[in-house]
Amino acid sequence: MSDLINPDEQIVEELENAGKALARVKEGIGAVIFGQAAVIDQSLITILSGGHALLIGVPGLAKTRLVETMGTTLGLDAKRLQFTPDLMPADILGSEVLEESETGKRSFRFIKGPVFCQLLMADEINRASPRTQSALLQSMQENTVTIAGQQHQLPRPFHVLATQNPLEQEGTYPLPEAQLDRFLLQIDVSYPDHDAERQMLFATTGVDEAAPTAVISAPELIQIQSLVRRMPVGEQVVEAILKLVRSARPDGDADDLVRTHVAWGPGPRASQAMMLATRAKALLDGRLSPSVDDVVQLAGPVLRHRMALNFSARADGITLSEIITGLCSRLG
Repeated sequence: MSDLINPDEQIVEELENAGKALARVKEGIGAVIFGQAAVIDQSLITILSGGHALLIGVPGLAKTRLVETMGTTLGLDAKRLQFTPDLMPADILGSEVLEESETGKRSFRFIKGPVFCQLLMADEINRASPRTQSALLQSMQENTVTIAGQQHQLPRPFHVLATQNPLEQEGTYPLPEAQLDRFLLQIDVSYPDHDAERQMLFATTGVDEAAPTAVISAPELIQIQSLVRRMPVGEQVVEAILKLVRSARPDGDADDLVRTHVAWGPGPRASQAMMLATRAKALLDGRLSPSVDDVVQLAGPVLRHRMALNFSARADGITLSEIITGLCSRLG
């Protein structure tokens, strides 16, 4: 349960109105994407928190369609970029070209790359070289691009939803820890259940296929993102976040299980991500403030990519999911 909080009437009205708008957004996305309710929720939580997400799943689970649908429903300019080993940083960021006018005067003109959008799908991001992967780093963290010493501001809002195939790892380049940490959530995309897959069969193989429609606009989304940051958070929830994140580090407040099996744990950015994500989840669920249950439900997506097991854990068959579940059980 949430702590007893008495937000003023104005923010209560704003939260209620935003919750109704987000309910329509979820309904619009759910009419196109079947059997992925948790993935839809976590993707929306990422956007509402102003962050970026890493979607991990086998091919054919509608990851690309999800991003396209979210872009349309949220009124965002969305682009898709297929990452390949020969992709260069300029293919993402853009480049300067030398032009000559009719009078013979020469000058450089900057041609924007696909990163200049509001919602970028970085498809199979681990197939690009580290040099190209790092080209996204400044964009994701600072919302700017620097070309030839000149800074170019990216549109607002700006979000990256990157995908990764967990099966075929030959010829791929694992994302460095610094870049993994810049993803607010790691979203694991699983297979749909029987009923959802049956519904999808009829909905996607007929004459008419459902198409997404705009529900809110980009300026409205920015207002909701600002509202998320103003949502009150109870002291009990704050302490739960701190306890969870700090206990996941193999020093300080860690127990023997973490000290023995975790090589490195989450930094302060994980606490920030959890604070924003729990607020966004509460708003998405139509509540006025987050609860400790939100912390437990988001522990996996927030911590999975910010922790690493050591050799001892692999030898003992210990998984990150087991460790995170154990840490959550201590929150009470």
